[in-house]
Amino acid sequence: MPSWRQVAGLCSSVVGAVAVLVAIMYARTDIPADLNAFATQQDNVYYWADGTEMARTGEVNRQDTDLDKVPEKVRWAALAAENETFYSDSGVSPSGMVRAVSKMVTGGSTQGGSTITQQYVKNAYLNQEQTFTRKLTEMFIAIKLDNKMSKDDILEGYLNTSWFGRGTYGIQRASHAYYGKDVSQLNASEGAFLASLLKGAGLYDPSLGPKNHERAVERWNWILDRMVAIGKLPKEERARYTTFPEPKAPPKPAGLTGQTGYLVETARQYVSAHTPVTEKDFDLGGYQIRTTFEKPSMAALTKAAEEVKGRLDPGKRDADKDVRIGAASVTTDGRIVALYGGPGYLQQGFNDANSSVVPAGTAFTPFVYAAALRDGVQLERGKPRTPVSPATVYNGDNKVSLRTPEGPYWDRSGKIVKAVNDGGKSWGKVTLKEAVAQSVNTPMMQLGMDVGLDRAGRAAVDAGLLESSLGTKLPAFSLGTATPSAIRMAGAYGTFAARGLHSEPYSVDRLSRNGNEVPVEKPKAERTLPQTVATAVDDALREAVRRGTATTAKAAGDVAGKTGTGQGNKSAWFAGYRGKVSTAVSLSRIDPKTQELLPLDGLGGAPKDAAGSTYPIDIWTKYMTAVKQK
Repeated sequence: MPSWRQVAGLCSSVVGAVAVLVAIMYARTDIPADLNAFATQQDNVYYWADGTEMARTGEVNRQDTDLDKVPEKVRWAALAAENETFYSDSGVSPSGMVRAVSKMVTGGSTQGGSTITQQYVKNAYLNQEQTFTRKLTEMFIAIKLDNKMSKDDILEGYLNTSWFGRGTYGIQRASHAYYGKDVSQLNASEGAFLASLLKGAGLYDPSLGPKNHERAVERWNWILDRMVAIGKLPKEERARYTTFPEPKAPPKPAGLTGQTGYLVETARQYVSAHTPVTEKDFDLGGYQIRTTFEKPSMAALTKAAEEVKGRLDPGKRDADKDVRIGAASVTTDGRIVALYGGPGYLQQGFNDANSSVVPAGTAFTPFVYAAALRDGVQLERGKPRTPVSPATVYNGDNKVSLRTPEGPYWDRSGKIVKAVNDGGKSWGKVTLKEAVAQSVNTPMMQLGMDVGLDRAGRAAVDAGLLESSLGTKLPAFSLGTATPSAIRMAGAYGTFAARGLHSEPYSVDRLSRNGNEVPVEKPKAERTLPQTVATAVDDALREAVRRGTATTAKAAGDVAGKTGTGQGNKSAWFAGYRGKVSTAVSLSRIDPKTQELLPLDGLGGAPKDAAGSTYPIDIWTKYMTAVKQK
């Protein structure tokens, strides 16, 4: 065994060697002569599928401001949130660095452990990589910078180079982006919200969703309380800040007129969800985004939607007011080639092609039919499931009482629920194929009860709808209470066109930055429905066009599709396909104040009792007639 002197000597040698190594690294680490060149950052450029330029967005929004123009309490909001010992520390946090390095060594997250001085070094001189070398360099530069610059100068640089989201760098631009005023006009409450963004604007900008809003309010409260705790905000003033200072809505980017803004928004969302590029990195610009959108298809879909919508006269008819149209065209391999999101992005930022508020109506019944063909039905509880086929006969009469495997279906008022056909028509005995083609409600509602509403929903999700759009599964579920987006509906019908193979919709084909490829996740086709089932559904959809409710679509050639009318005549759809392109069109009226669906009764001067609307199938047919077959 070595003696204690030998152990002590070895430890001393190791400590000495480390000290010499650290001293050498410290001496060799210089403060870079230039700041990161924010001014040379580029726009993000979006391209059509054919490689021609579609739009440019995302230039860096940054403007320096002197520290004395930032109210003291706003400064302290940032310090309380990020580094309350800033004015007394040495520019680095030894304990924080130990934690950060230990996490790197053990393969954990490398975030954390940085003082404001270190964060400023990272923002101004280095990059955002989380590596051991970059951390050490950051530490040595921070120590040198703390010796060379005053604390106020470091804080000023930090506030001017930090990312606050919405494409803004620096607190001056952030103040304008979130509150529409100069930073000198901010109060402590507004400063506390902006300080919360320093932890990650993608998590705390309330405009990005309810969860973000919840996190922002929680952190805003914490920062204000922390300011009180460190003596930088009087308790009396803190007591006045009881209401969260809601920031204004993000401005719509200039130049994204017409449908272009909807395309850019859709592609950017895909980049955010399916690439390693963070929103912060993306806002720095320099990316080239090759989308899946095809210019000729976009032009044809836009023209068709606007021509048909032009028949409406909201100035003379109340029934023509507040009409919303969403449409999307998706290939069987998942490429979104066209969409119609509304009257124009700068006029209406909400994208109706990606909206999940319009009930699918009877355009949903093919999924119920697919579930029955795949899973069979259960007519008696405890007995084996019974197979069904397109030729299976159901009762198509009006006001047929619904049954469960246990007996009649009773509502909460104690009455047996009865299914009702459009116009009160009784069809007698009809096959399931005929019920789909002719939109006969009563057989489809009973089929949903027999196959099981959960199984019907599962078939819809397997085809391509989102689980979150299905809603409550009551008997009317089979007639389309689910609210899929036009993009999802087109993709799901595309599964029937592809004989049961489904590819998730996507909008970005390639991504690069300054010529260097960035990986993009793209879907692969998966078999989600048996080929025999998808073929049978396809046959029923073609029958709907040949002699059912969708004969208008014959003008587009060899096509398949289904009309859809929502309960209470509050929505209308047409979804269908030709070759490898599937397209869905939705129409609704939404009260701009309450956001509630309004009836389509009398739309375009039609009779008040007319069920649904022919507008979606007219748009679909005009569009598909204008584009080349694939």
